[in-house]
Amino acid sequence: MSDGTRRARTRGPVQLRGGEPDPRREGTTTDQRLLDSRGPSDWVHGDPWRVLRIQSEFVEGFGLLAELPRAVSVFGSARTKPDDPFYAAGVELGAALAHAGYAVITGGGPGAMEAANKGACEAGGMSVGLGIELPFEQELNEWVDVGIAFRYFFVRKTMFVKYAQAFVILPGGFGTLDELFEALTLVQTTKVTRFPVILFGTAYWSGLLDWIRGTLVEHGTVSPKDLDLITVTDSVEDAVATIQRAEAARDAAGQESGEPAPVEG
Repeated sequence: MSDGTRRARTRGPVQLRGGEPDPRREGTTTDQRLLDSRGPSDWVHGDPWRVLRIQSEFVEGFGLLAELPRAVSVFGSARTKPDDPFYAAGVELGAALAHAGYAVITGGGPGAMEAANKGACEAGGMSVGLGIELPFEQELNEWVDVGIAFRYFFVRKTMFVKYAQAFVILPGGFGTLDELFEALTLVQTTKVTRFPVILFGTAYWSGLLDWIRGTLVEHGTVSPKDLDLITVTDSVEDAVATIQRAEAARDAAGQESGEPAPVEG
């Protein structure tokens, strides 16, 4: 009979109390069970094993990107065609960023992403592609110099932010909007600071901005000053100048404090 106390048992570094122990595990150790039994392989698809996969993706991403020069993440639709004016703008933008000394980071796919990678590559800059494993996604575009494909969106998003000085958002769909609002949330909540978020294409983005002003601001769900987090332009030159001004301000703030400017992310 039980004496009423809750027996403690261990499972690796975890201590458990209460419940019934597994009789199959009594009197054995983890390494013994590993070496003695082949058993079913379902465990490799369980959540604990996924944690290791997630960890490995962070390690691979950090290792690949840690020595990048200053960089800008450029987002936009995979459906943008080569004859679309925004494709040409993406090529021009990628080249201008490369000439200004920035690596160009994209999602590595076709369309607007390919355009920015192409511009950077042809201008002799560093062209980076951070792909994602999707059932319908193509491989990284041919203009990517340094690339990696992720399983998990949230790991990929971390890499976009951690190694970038700014975001430039070309016209796009749900994925582009997701990346846009992720960036705005991080800046609004000061998770990253002095981080330009630039919408390229005034006519394309005007309806969204009108909705933000007329609905979100009117209902008080965002403040009017939150609109200052967004820069809208049709000029590649203006986009690059905005990024350079923000970088200069960040460097100046670091000098005034007597410390190096913080690394974002």
